[in-house]
Amino acid sequence: MPTTTPYAAARTSAGAGTPATSPMPGDAPAGAAYDRRGAAPLITGMGVVAPNGLGTRAWWRATVEGRSGIGPVTLFDASGYPSRLAGEIPDYDPTAHVPSRLLPQTDRMTRLALYAAAEAFADAGIDPAALPGYAAGVVTASTAGGFEFGQRELQALWSKGSRFVSVYQAFAWFYAVNTGQISIRHQLRGPGGVLVSDSTGGHGALAEARRHLRTDTHTLLAGGIDSTLCPWAWTAHLSTGTLSTGDDPATAYRPYACDPTGQIIGEGGALLVLEDPATARARGARSYGALTGYATAFDPVPDRPDGLIRAMQQALSDAGLDTGDIDIVFLDAAGTAAADRAESEALRDLFGPHGVPATAPKTMTGRLGAGQGALDIATALRALRYGTVPPTVNTVPDPRHDLDLVTGRPRRAPLTHALVIGRGHGGFNAATVLSAEPAVPGAAGNPSGAQENGGQR
Repeated sequence: MPTTTPYAAARTSAGAGTPATSPMPGDAPAGAAYDRRGAAPLITGMGVVAPNGLGTRAWWRATVEGRSGIGPVTLFDASGYPSRLAGEIPDYDPTAHVPSRLLPQTDRMTRLALYAAAEAFADAGIDPAALPGYAAGVVTASTAGGFEFGQRELQALWSKGSRFVSVYQAFAWFYAVNTGQISIRHQLRGPGGVLVSDSTGGHGALAEARRHLRTDTHTLLAGGIDSTLCPWAWTAHLSTGTLSTGDDPATAYRPYACDPTGQIIGEGGALLVLEDPATARARGARSYGALTGYATAFDPVPDRPDGLIRAMQQALSDAGLDTGDIDIVFLDAAGTAAADRAESEALRDLFGPHGVPATAPKTMTGRLGAGQGALDIATALRALRYGTVPPTVNTVPDPRHDLDLVTGRPRRAPLTHALVIGRGHGGFNAATVLSAEPAVPGAAGNPSGAQENGGQR
């Protein structure tokens, strides 16, 4: 007897125009024909690898509790460098999570991405191998590709000769390698892509996933995972002049302070499962929320507020929202005086002085390159679900920034819409708007999420 898959059911029910749950911004009005071209995709699963927690549950609990993962660099000898702190992922044993045949052909970044992808699909309750042939794809973001793998093979080339360079160097260093390895591992034959970007890369990957979901597929895994903690990459980071040289993890990265000293680099990020709303609802999936708005803008002169203001305005317009609808802003938190000033000026211009609660939990992880935007978005989605704003740690904001910055302890509040902003090197800005689904009974009283859905989500 033939069976109806959730994908077939979604296509069948879409024409009926009867949403299974309350509409989101971007959904068709009740009673109208469903048009996926304007639908806001639902995020139904997430996988997280972060310096303050391996896996979503461990990371979220640490984030709510304000526990930092920043400490001395251990992945290489950084004693001779002016910057010696980083956000490293603790207790990660790739042999426990990655098949042995993949270990010789993967960089640390890709091994972390494979972990996050598996967790995201499990969290969403999806077996990718059971999906129709082209129903699912993957879009990732990367700042530099497999930097550590590339350095090791170049050292072999220079010191021993070309016969000692791994054949896997052909792809293990490449920016698109996470997309490729995840596609192979989970048999994803739908759309695939990669964005080469830094702090805004995760935003762009999710926006690209939204574009595909509105046109040619039903399920996308998207986000960013980065790891650039090796001497070759460290030299590149130092060349920007933005790294903190402090040796105390509790004070080295203090954005919005009177005397910021620069940023701390970390590794990790998040991968999220996004689904067409009709598909998700047809299979009875629970979601963290919806991606309702996105925009980018460029500052010809870096560290000015103009481009960030435009990006935020356009993202709100894309979501059909006004500034008064935003309940929380997740900040970029560059950690330099000029960049912090430009960001606070942009918020003041759009929301007014102390006009909206804001936070920067990345003070617990460091800045994660292309993984940063995706992790910020994952944090915002958890905040929306549990009505809990994680704190910004290890900084006392300068009153001149006029920020309502959540510090010290998490803040409980009903949250419906969140704005997440990111700023990349050279003046690139991105803004993403996320909107909550109707509240899950009992979830508001459990900010850590440890017992939700049998302790899995």
